Amino acid sequence: MAIGRETVENLLKLTKPKWRTSITKVEPNRIITRGYPQDDLIGNISFPEMVYLLLKGELPHEKQAKMLEAVLVSFCDHGVTPPSTQVARIMASTGAPMNTCVSGGVSSFGKHHAGALERSMRILQRVIKEGVNSNGPHSSSGDLKNSALMLVEQFLEKGDKIPGFGHRFHDKDPRPGKLIKTAKKHGCFGIHSELAVYIENLLLEMKGIRMNIDGANAGILSDMGFDWKLGTGVFIIGRVPALVSHIHEEKSVENSFRKFVEVDDIYYNGLECRNSDSNRNELNTSK
Repeated sequence: MAIGRETVENLLKLTKPKWRTSITKVEPNRIITRGYPQDDLIGNISFPEMVYLLLKGELPHEKQAKMLEAVLVSFCDHGVTPPSTQVARIMASTGAPMNTCVSGGVSSFGKHHAGALERSMRILQRVIKEGVNSNGPHSSSGDLKNSALMLVEQFLEKGDKIPGFGHRFHDKDPRPGKLIKTAKKHGCFGIHSELAVYIENLLLEMKGIRMNIDGANAGILSDMGFDWKLGTGVFIIGRVPALVSHIHEEKSVENSFRKFVEVDDIYYNGLECRNSDSNRNELNTSK
């Protein structure tokens, strides 16, 4: 028996997978984000408040909004020193469009650049939730100090760096102090930040190493309830405006096809001229 077209269409509707989201609902002439009409949000909340709403599902209190704003500003730029900015500017010099250059910069974020925030958040959240050796959570000042000491000793014994501490350029990153001061002002300095400070005190005494921007923001964002998996995403939100700015500057004032290294500066340490014909003869002979 032949199956009618209507029956086939109904079957497809039943079996076709559907996208599911609790973030934004789009209908004709209506957009609802986390339960709020977007036209009501426009002009009534700040960009950091919108970011908070999207990521956490609720509008932040005023102090939380101010703190997230400070975090995003702290990530804004580090000049042309990071590989991501250099990648974006080199791409811009080739004539690549803005979106391609931005994606190139963002795609260059990895373990050694922009990944420390997420790893630091994960460590701080794990220690607070489970303890260093999964012996249970630690909450008192004494417990936190012991946890910090155990954590530092574990990393030092392995010869590993603790993400969020030390900086390739600054021996004293100018941003963490202001961030911590701001967090205390807005009531966002909690147990995770306290643990980060204890770690810094130990590293400073043992190795002369201070907290960097990632360590400070790892503690603050954790105290604000952000999951560590959002770490790199928050960094991207803060850094993209700088990438756009650098790309625009590169296209506007620099020569095209700019290189950061000249041919004369390239040291070649490979094989010198080989004769392809003789190589083929040797291969044929060996067969």
